[in-house]
Amino acid sequence: MITGEQKPLQEILGIIRPYKNLLILGCGTCVKTCFAGGEDEVAVMASAVRLAYKKDGRKIDIRELTIERQCENEFIQESAGEAARSDAVLSLACGAGVQAMAKRFKDIPILPGVNTTFIGIQETEGIFTEECSGCGDCELAVFGGICPVTRCAKRLMNGPCGGSQDGKCEIDPGTDCAWAQIIDRLARLGQMDNLKKIIPPKNWNTSLSGGPRKLVREDHMI
Repeated sequence: MITGEQKPLQEILGIIRPYKNLLILGCGTCVKTCFAGGEDEVAVMASAVRLAYKKDGRKIDIRELTIERQCENEFIQESAGEAARSDAVLSLACGAGVQAMAKRFKDIPILPGVNTTFIGIQETEGIFTEECSGCGDCELAVFGGICPVTRCAKRLMNGPCGGSQDGKCEIDPGTDCAWAQIIDRLARLGQMDNLKKIIPPKNWNTSLSGGPRKLVREDHMI
């Protein structure tokens, strides 16, 4: 899932300063799970902004709404009425949600209230770990389902660096060595022969060049 964290209040106050009629729009999926943009966070943000404006002797009209996902037009449409009545929308979604909203509402400023951090998994409530860098060329089958691009501090694609100690990374002794985990996983799966495969340097063209990528599922094409 995509994770994020709210921008500092002072930064948000600077972003919204030109506007007097604001919709704070939450997203009820990823950022809700990581406590950055669900219904509760929208309510807290609205209260904080109102209090800050009252303290400064200024006025602002704030409305609150949370939709299921800001990255899908089906759900974005539910915010159309409130967005049309607003000078701007403060989106508490990830970067994809902000951009999807901006494409849908071309004449309304869509302002980011969340910093998107990484693609990860939820370990326990409120604890997320980064697992994927979105490189566009997944080799997880070779590495036993553990990504060295993301998990290895040096992004090594062919074995450990030799500097780890007791399963810990030499760069940060508090971090598990990704390659120690990969080797352990491959041993458990009986796939140690995978270590004999020479993996070429990652071709980041699949992720970064040629502009934004688009995934088209043929089963959804008409």
